[in-house]
Amino acid sequence: MNRSTRAVVVLVIALIVAGAATYVVYRGVQQMPVREVEIPSQPVVVAAKGLPVGALIAAGDVKLVDWPSKSLVAGGFAKAEDVVGRGLLTDVTENEPLTESRLASRESGAGLTPTIPLGMRALSVKVNEVVGVAGFVVPGTRVDILATVSQRDDTTTRTVVSNLQVLASGTRYDQKELKDGKPIPTTVVTLLATPEDAERVALASADGKIVLVLRNPLDKAPTTTTGVRMSSLMASASQPPIEKTVQGRRVVVAAPPPPPPPPPYTVETIRGAKRAIEEVKK
Repeated sequence: MNRSTRAVVVLVIALIVAGAATYVVYRGVQQMPVREVEIPSQPVVVAAKGLPVGALIAAGDVKLVDWPSKSLVAGGFAKAEDVVGRGLLTDVTENEPLTESRLASRESGAGLTPTIPLGMRALSVKVNEVVGVAGFVVPGTRVDILATVSQRDDTTTRTVVSNLQVLASGTRYDQKELKDGKPIPTTVVTLLATPEDAERVALASADGKIVLVLRNPLDKAPTTTTGVRMSSLMASASQPPIEKTVQGRRVVVAAPPPPPPPPPYTVETIRGAKRAIEEVKK
């Protein structure tokens, strides 16, 4: 037997021994008993299916699951009867634990009413497709209210209320359309406002025309403007624009209107039973 033949024989024997050893170890591992570690758990009420905001929870909408005792959900429930008959304040997904902060009181019922926080009011305003920002004023968005009022010989537009949350668009108060980015054509928008802001919106809609202006939900700063008058707007149109830098961007804004002319001098004259006011020319 030459050297190459001996090497091949040794390699074959090594492979057979390695394969046999691997098989023996594999069979030994397979026959080892499985150790089950018991983790302390407690029952927790979760949603059996996805539920929208305002839904009234029924017995078939929830179920009990075992939850690790070391990581219990704060404000959770251990009995299904504690949540049945209460309305949802937010959307929930399947198998999501139900907590006290997500549920309205049992006396509040279901629908839009329990979603109104204490001290706030829900105010509905009539809009058209343009005023409703082409249907993109959907539940969850935030808007400013602009009012246009005519006084004497001039017209003024000003932001009367800022950063109001839209509760409902028409009869819809869930946010599925908002997540999909789809518009909702509607003629009525329900806003969440303080009692004082509700009064301002009601007065503005009664004595003038209102316009809804969409804003970024992360923009929490109140809108503080002095408003614009028609006379000032037309006067500033003849002035050359001014370039300014706002937050690192160059923007072109209209020049401020010129100051109004001083009032003319007048003299009141009385001739017998006649009274007249005459302008004195300089």
